[in-house]
Amino acid sequence: MTTADLSKTIGNSVAPAKSPFIRLDPKDNVVVARMEVEPGTAVPSEGVTTLQKVPAGHKIATRFLAKGEPVLKYNTVIGFASEDIIPGTWVHSHNIAFDEVVKDYRHGLDYHPTQRVAPEQQATFEGIVRADGRVATRNYIGVFTVGHSGATVARKICAWFTPERLAAYPNIDGVVPYIHEQGSGMERSGEPMELLRRTLGGYIKHPNTAAGLLIALGEEHNDLEAFLKAQQLDVSTRLQTLVMHELGGSRRTIEAGIAAVEQMLQAANDVKRETVSAEHIMIGLQCGGSDGFSGLSANPALGAAMELLIAHGGTAILSETSEIFGVEHTLTARARTPEVGHKLVARINWWLKYNEGRDTQINGRVSPGNNAGGLANVLEKSLGGAKKGGNAPLMDVYEYAEPVTQHGLVFMDTPGYDPVAATGQIAGGANLICFTTGRGSCFGSVPAPTMKLASNTQMYTRMVADMDINCGVVIEGDATLAQMGEQIFRQILRHASGEPTKSEALGVGLNEFVPWPIGVVD
Repeated sequence: MTTADLSKTIGNSVAPAKSPFIRLDPKDNVVVARMEVEPGTAVPSEGVTTLQKVPAGHKIATRFLAKGEPVLKYNTVIGFASEDIIPGTWVHSHNIAFDEVVKDYRHGLDYHPTQRVAPEQQATFEGIVRADGRVATRNYIGVFTVGHSGATVARKICAWFTPERLAAYPNIDGVVPYIHEQGSGMERSGEPMELLRRTLGGYIKHPNTAAGLLIALGEEHNDLEAFLKAQQLDVSTRLQTLVMHELGGSRRTIEAGIAAVEQMLQAANDVKRETVSAEHIMIGLQCGGSDGFSGLSANPALGAAMELLIAHGGTAILSETSEIFGVEHTLTARARTPEVGHKLVARINWWLKYNEGRDTQINGRVSPGNNAGGLANVLEKSLGGAKKGGNAPLMDVYEYAEPVTQHGLVFMDTPGYDPVAATGQIAGGANLICFTTGRGSCFGSVPAPTMKLASNTQMYTRMVADMDINCGVVIEGDATLAQMGEQIFRQILRHASGEPTKSEALGVGLNEFVPWPIGVVD
């Protein structure tokens, strides 16, 4: 869409044209283009005229910016003018300098408890209640490996259980493999091994995992018995183990694995959905392929939905530590306690040290796709990304794949890479993933399904088979963020109740289990 599309005839009259730019805060010195805008376009609402072509999602200056002056979006610094910028100029990475921003962390000073909905008024969904009281949104049998050596065996076991063979078990969503590239050739102890074990253990213990089969070759650095002990897992009818060396190799392990899963099917199928409170929903918040609209539509709309979920007792997990850098003080200020705020800053500092001297996002540069979509640097991307959590108070901060026990908005330390981040969130207990995108994503996940939200209508239309919700109507002025948040919340309840997401319908998610590969390779 271009500025030529701004006016339309209705009968014999012309409807008032929407401004081609969106102002996000009265104190901002830039505004964002709703659509591609030609040079020489008047912007009466700002009293300026565009001097260059401005791509959709990009910004122009609304007043003179002297070299070194902060550039403000959402009244937050996203960088500094690298040259004098006159009003109407396209403002992007070519004239915004990335530099350290002085932050006032205000640990806990802006904390206000969430006003919870009365229990009798809480929203509900149809969930699967496990014996220990936890609630599942899906019902899978998982085939896991302690190391990469069992990958082929795990895949072949799962491949046996075709839809035709599972037709007699309608309450089982599938038999799925969890394949990874770790477990051997790595440190035998320390943080890398702890992360891997915590992730595998989190998936095995996840409420959406009805039963599990664990495969080992027999000589992995991630020793089977040591793993079970570290994760306090016991072999039972719900969790079986097979060692390839002991069984006589791949073929016999595949045969034994198929037999073991067949014995699990009836008990796993013996469940029914029942009405439960929305307090049992735990959402992992993700974004990928962000554009200049992500922080204006999909992310804040999802944030509005999360505020509703939290008011109804649910939980939202914000993550991607390197992608909140620059705006972390907006979270620490509303932390439940100063200690919670300090935990978040400690993780930011770890990432700064970890990435010191490297060409990575936390050091300023965003991906080419993010940049083309209108994001000048990591500060601007972080500003939009943090809005997925809305304005809820920050209740706690967790390490990667740690079990999440606190309700409300929490933060989990993860990389920005989507599959790794979502894997950590699911291991921590997320039973649904909400994934915003501006340039498009084909991500999916099991055992917790992914629901994808488009930031703009053009991409939603182009990738409608992958997108669950179009938030572009916010940009077009056809819905408010509050209205969009309500729609997202209601759709979350439907997906939590069993309605398939687009990625589920396509069978996407079997290859997106990616534990964080931190550490050295032996």
